[in-house]
Amino acid sequence: MREAPFTLELNDQETTFDFKSTILKYAKYWYWFAAVLLTALVLGFLYLRYTPIIYQSTAKIKIIDDSKELDMTADALSVLSGNSKINLENEQEVLKSYRLLSKVVSDLNLNVSYYKLGNVKTTQIWDPPFTIATKLATDSILNGKVFKIKVMEDGLILEDEDENINRLAYSSLDTLVTNLPFHIGVPNMEMINEELQENFEIRIQAHKEVVLDLIKDLQLQPTSKNSDVLYLSLKGESSKRSEAILNMIIAKFNQDGVLDRQQVSRRTIDFIDERFLYLSTELDSIEGGKEDFKKENNLSYIEADAGISLQRKSETENEVAILETQISLSALLKKSVIEQAAFELLPVDVGLENTGLNSMVEGYNALVLQRNKLLETVGSQHPSLMAVSTQLEGAKVNIIKTINIYQTQLRTSLRQMNQEQTKVNSVFSRLPEKEKMLRSIERQQSIKENLFLLLLQKREEAAINLAVTAPSVKIVDYGLTNTIPVAPRKMVVMGIAGLLGLFLPFAFFYIKFTLNDKIESKADLLAVSNAIPFLADIPHFKADKIFTDFNDRSILAESFRILATNINYMIPKGKKNAGSVIYVTSGKMDEGKSLIAYNLSVAYASINKKVLLVGADLRSPEQHNYFKMGLSTKGLTDYLQHPESNWQDYVYPGYKDSKNHHICLSGSIPPNAPQLLSSGAFEDFITQAKQFYDIIVVDTAPTMPVTDTLLIADYADVTLFVARAGVTDKTVLQEANELNRRDKLKNMAFVLNDTQMGSKENYSYAYKDN
Repeated sequence: MREAPFTLELNDQETTFDFKSTILKYAKYWYWFAAVLLTALVLGFLYLRYTPIIYQSTAKIKIIDDSKELDMTADALSVLSGNSKINLENEQEVLKSYRLLSKVVSDLNLNVSYYKLGNVKTTQIWDPPFTIATKLATDSILNGKVFKIKVMEDGLILEDEDENINRLAYSSLDTLVTNLPFHIGVPNMEMINEELQENFEIRIQAHKEVVLDLIKDLQLQPTSKNSDVLYLSLKGESSKRSEAILNMIIAKFNQDGVLDRQQVSRRTIDFIDERFLYLSTELDSIEGGKEDFKKENNLSYIEADAGISLQRKSETENEVAILETQISLSALLKKSVIEQAAFELLPVDVGLENTGLNSMVEGYNALVLQRNKLLETVGSQHPSLMAVSTQLEGAKVNIIKTINIYQTQLRTSLRQMNQEQTKVNSVFSRLPEKEKMLRSIERQQSIKENLFLLLLQKREEAAINLAVTAPSVKIVDYGLTNTIPVAPRKMVVMGIAGLLGLFLPFAFFYIKFTLNDKIESKADLLAVSNAIPFLADIPHFKADKIFTDFNDRSILAESFRILATNINYMIPKGKKNAGSVIYVTSGKMDEGKSLIAYNLSVAYASINKKVLLVGADLRSPEQHNYFKMGLSTKGLTDYLQHPESNWQDYVYPGYKDSKNHHICLSGSIPPNAPQLLSSGAFEDFITQAKQFYDIIVVDTAPTMPVTDTLLIADYADVTLFVARAGVTDKTVLQEANELNRRDKLKNMAFVLNDTQMGSKENYSYAYKDN
């Protein structure tokens, strides 16, 4: 038979996320996910079925630029900054103004809404078979009113909110006086015949409320950043109603603009006529004043004289700046020459325009470099070095003298240029006053002339615009409704329903798993314990919890053979040829350690190992139940109480009386289990048994309630610590970690019992061949 691969897992490194085990943990509750998902999808379907369908209607208009027509405000701006541009934000405010939309609501009678009642849902309509005209002023309606109308062959049955019923015959609708707050117009009989037995609902709202709702629902947006085209959109149940509203808004906006421009044109003509008389008198006065001023000041072309003076003034200022710069630079160079240490390089090309001085500095620096090179090869007292040093001292004195002479020349030139500058400024300063006065006269003349011509032109334009007023907007697209609804969106609603159907059970189980303090899987165990090896997990079985025979090939049998194989890797190498002692313990009771010990011993026997199963849980023995033997059967307790007896007298044939499997039961329950186990008799028992058996499996007491197992821990080669999925607390594993850290139990390893992880496929490779 082929051996199962070794699956020992040491968790001495950081535990990584096990995606597969996490998926399996949730997949175990697939029916919950399926049920919630189905419920969510059904609720989504019902939402789509009963929720009114909303469509989006759109229209496009291009705002016409009024700046080329007679708009005095726009034209005054064009004088200063060119052609005026449309402010779309202002136009949007007008379109959404209460004043404008109030006219739309009144003209379309939007305070009255019509709905058709169906078996499933109520749908808003725009063209009912009858029309309503309210008797009351729309502003007097404070609270909405609702009426129901049923279409019959002979008339209409009307029911108000108080369930008062009125029967109205078609023939008397226009003459019948009723106590209703509205009149019903004579219906279209062809439409009446199509709507027989149908129920309708009429909702009357306050005018102000309807206008405010329209302001909120109307969306305006430019088609692009620099475009004059506005995009109008409106959402509603009735596409015809939305299209009618958009078209009426455009019409009212255009009408509003036309009236504004006609009013502006009339006011413009009146204003221009008044200004003509005044401007004529002012122009005559200005032209006479200009003539007198030129005569008094002997002026001809003042611009030419001023240009020459200005040029000379600029030249003198430039020359003064150059001289002052040269003086500053020469002072800096002189300071550098005086303050620097002997035989150091001087700054070159600092901006001085004295060629001779620059040459002297360059010569000085050449001598410094020459001296530095000589200093590297000869002594400081060498004649050649001293000669160069003497030259440098002389050159430095010459440079200082040259700088002083150059500064004297610069200061002299500066005084001369300052005198010249004073003369030029004196001549130039007398021109601005005369020029200012003349330019003031000419500016007034130019303004009046331009204004006179402009007003003359604008009067003609205003007269034309008054006679023929162009529209304010160009309609790019009338109201048009997209056939695809914007709400509710089927794919979005069903998608959200599907996501919620998956998320809700996931969130529920995530919280459940997070709050759960029990070990459920190998991943939970490894996450809590990071120092103890993990050998195997034993799956949950509803039946057949023990071997049926030595040739058992069930999933149960194979899982314990895998455990036995993995234990072999834990046994110290020096003891592989001698009997090995395997303790099976747990933190608390009811974790399945006795069943694990029993099946493990049979698994070893099935692979031709000579095995002794010892029941060392003296306080709560279980092994006698698996062999259908009484609790009074003599066993380990009796030997420990009489160590002088032969230990083999307490050993019985085990599983199916096999020669490879023997048992030593616990015997009677003693009052002093710790004293018996800590005596030397137990050690003698184990020592003698190891001489006869390959494997000794010891079912010991739990570690947390009692100390029995800790008292005999030193005699074990491997200690299996059993944790049970869904039963063992994580705190128990922390206690196991502490026992391992303090070396209280020898060579510890974990076994996870009763796992629920879709488990059987994990062992479905059970061997089918002999």
